[in-house]
Amino acid sequence: MTLIMRGRLRFAAVSAVAILGALASARGAAADPAPPFKALLAQAQGSAPRLAEAAAGVRQAEGLARQAGARPNPTAGVTIENFSGGGVYSGTNNAETTFQLSQPLEVGGKRGARVAAGRAALDAARARLSQSKADFAFALADAYAQAEAGERRVTLAEEAVTLSDETLRASRALVDAGKEAELRTLQAQAALTAARATLEEARAERTGAFARLTALAGSPTPFTELTDSLLVSTAAPVQPGDIDVLATPAVLAAEADREAAARRVRIEKTRAVPDVTVSAGVRRFSGDDSTALVAGVSIPIPVFDQNRGNITAAQGELQAAEARLNAARLDAEADIRTARFQLGAAQSRATAAGEGETSAVEAYRLTRIAYESGKAPLVELINARRSLAEARDLTIQAQLARVRAEADLARLQGRLFGDR
Repeated sequence: MTLIMRGRLRFAAVSAVAILGALASARGAAADPAPPFKALLAQAQGSAPRLAEAAAGVRQAEGLARQAGARPNPTAGVTIENFSGGGVYSGTNNAETTFQLSQPLEVGGKRGARVAAGRAALDAARARLSQSKADFAFALADAYAQAEAGERRVTLAEEAVTLSDETLRASRALVDAGKEAELRTLQAQAALTAARATLEEARAERTGAFARLTALAGSPTPFTELTDSLLVSTAAPVQPGDIDVLATPAVLAAEADREAAARRVRIEKTRAVPDVTVSAGVRRFSGDDSTALVAGVSIPIPVFDQNRGNITAAQGELQAAEARLNAARLDAEADIRTARFQLGAAQSRATAAGEGETSAVEAYRLTRIAYESGKAPLVELINARRSLAEARDLTIQAQLARVRAEADLARLQGRLFGDR
């Protein structure tokens, strides 16, 4: 068997051992695999703390909207007069007892203003929930892709350790045979040490990525592996399309907040109008056992409190909401332009990285054959392996950028990532 054939067989064997070792390690560490991304996103709708807070805000707004339509309660009262005193008023023979019912009447459109403000606040809460769902889908897609990248980097690092160890054994054999200097063994040993350090770093990053994914999804059981891939996409490339700035979730939420603030200004203005309280009742005279009807009307005199401070505060809140709306529009315009550019650049980068990795794999294969046959020094093999590792890492980074750009585009379009 020629040296070239032995080199090819050894390269294939090392690669197979690395892959099988990585798979066995993954199976041994697996405890609770994360479901496919779409399933995890649907599952997280009811368990993710971020979405739970926004959903609770909607329930709160629903309750306040119902309460806004409630009318003031009537007041029932009993008054006893002249039931004790001196002279003819001693005892209870001349007591006067009045049974009275009072009802406040809201004037100036108070109830209508409250109802309108309650509905506007509910619309704002629902808009914020929609925005939270789009933002959460983006964050979950990024965390899912980061976890997948962590898995792939660990696999690549384990393969690099295996290949470095094989290179060290080969260099020792050549040194023992007198075909290489002792320096080559030291270089191979240094490369192996660096590969092991990279492996430990990759494992730590993978653990952190899965921890972030578990926390974001609100899963009670930690995830340790994935059952789906976002980095390797088989679907057609996503096209940016036309995005209406006014239809982005952030702008819609800011618009709803501004409308709710305007309704609250109306509420404060109506509160400056005093309410009228009407009352009616029956009075019983114990002296002659007779009865009489009583009625009354009362109205506050707005001398000291005209609610001007609350009106000014509500108007300031409205101005702030309008400023946030303008900022949201400007930010949305910038985000849309950036997302379109980043998506095209990320797709091109991913394609180029894939081609670069293919070239690096072939270059390493040829360099390995040349080294095994004594036609290339060890330093070229180490450099070729380093170039291969860098090319694979660039591929992972490019795929991460593509996923992030597609998820960001989906967020701006107001849809959940993964829905075409």
